[in-house]
Amino acid sequence: MVPTASIFLLPNGTFFVELAIFLVIVFLIGKYILPPINKALEERQEHIKSSLEAADVARADAAAADGERRAALEEGRRQAREIVAQANGTADQVRAEAVTKAQVEYDRILAKADSEVAVHRQRAVEEAAGRMGEIVFDTVERVIGREVDATTHRDLIDAAVTALKADAAAAGAGSRP
Repeated sequence: MVPTASIFLLPNGTFFVELAIFLVIVFLIGKYILPPINKALEERQEHIKSSLEAADVARADAAAADGERRAALEEGRRQAREIVAQANGTADQVRAEAVTKAQVEYDRILAKADSEVAVHRQRAVEEAAGRMGEIVFDTVERVIGREVDATTHRDLIDAAVTALKADAAAAGAGSRP
């Protein structure tokens, strides 16, 4: 007879016990250990998924906020350029008005000064003309040593006064700008 213990392919009693224990352990692992582990893995997977979705939403919000910020910044720059352009225009206008007013005032002062100079020159010429006759007669009387008759030489005095006035008028007209 052939011993059965030596053939390893034939099951013996311990095999069935080991198989039963193995099946009980697999059942217990499948019933009590795997469901909490699967639940924890699913919760972790959901948490990661929600975190990724929140990150995508935050990224989209940040991109939208960046776009709004850029638009607001560009609008601010545009408004600043408009304000600077308006200020430059106002400054040019004020400068032009000031130049115009200054030129008008300069012309007015110059005309007034010219008229005052002309009036004073005319007074000086008239005063000199009035006194010229007396000075000439006094000088002639001193040179000649005797008295000269003013009525006799009135035409010479009038000609000298007219020449003096003409010289004064020519000198006054030549000195104006």
